[in-house]
Amino acid sequence: MKILKRNIIRLCFLASIASLSSCALKSIPSEYSTVSLDKVDTSTLGNGKVLIYNGAGFLHAVDNTARLNIWINDKSLGQIRPKEYLIIDLPKGKYQFKVLHIDMVNMRSTHPVEIDENTKVINIEPTITSNRLTITDVLPQNFDKYVYRPDRK
Repeated sequence: MKILKRNIIRLCFLASIASLSSCALKSIPSEYSTVSLDKVDTSTLGNGKVLIYNGAGFLHAVDNTARLNIWINDKSLGQIRPKEYLIIDLPKGKYQFKVLHIDMVNMRSTHPVEIDENTKVINIEPTITSNRLTITDVLPQNFDKYVYRPDRK
């Protein structure tokens, strides 16, 4: 009985270490230039200026599975961490967003997006089984707590 209990404790310990260390997604360099605005609100967005943010929930942020690597038309946008955003200039047209996050395994998804003059905000967030992309015209709640994504190499 003691041996079984000890082995179960060891197995749980190893599983927890593996799950916490396997969830770190390495950053990828961005091939897009970001746009810097003095004032970020819905009136300064649109006409190609699109704000993209990581709307990950609390549970994904806590277990380090909320980092998103994003590609647009096979061109790297880079990594967006929880509570980060960036603004890029995308001409009108159809785009294919590919999103990756790690939650024990690679969670990949592809999302067709059409950008027009009214496209202002895109929320991308990890889910338990994939990723979700939502086009909206409002900034996230508590936007003042979000930070502009720093340049990463």
